[in-house]
Amino acid sequence: MQFVVPLAEEVRKNPAGETHDQPISERLASSIRSSIPAVTHVDHSARVQTVNPSSNPRFWQLLNVFKTLTGQGVLVNTSFNVRGEPIVCTPEDAYQCFLQTEMDTLVIGNFLLDKRNGAGYP
Repeated sequence: MQFVVPLAEEVRKNPAGETHDQPISERLASSIRSSIPAVTHVDHSARVQTVNPSSNPRFWQLLNVFKTLTGQGVLVNTSFNVRGEPIVCTPEDAYQCFLQTEMDTLVIGNFLLDKRNGAGYP
């Protein structure tokens, strides 16, 4: 499910010297608004998507392992493409994009491709 929600107070950061009468471009460029800045809007809200173990057990498990390792139970969901290129639609597109960019790892289904050691793991 998708929601726009206010961020919890404990992850918010209030940039010093920022005022609401500043142009939005200045407010965006000059400050980090939270411990998860990639998803934080100017008003300290975020557009979030939720997942639960019954709707998507594998992805839910991935998020829980990620939270255990990093302390953050959040992943950024973004378009998979390079600026000026069409969005990736197939595993072949994903692999080509992976090879041509500075991406370190790519997960497709049960496979993990890692450029750092040249290996793919099922």
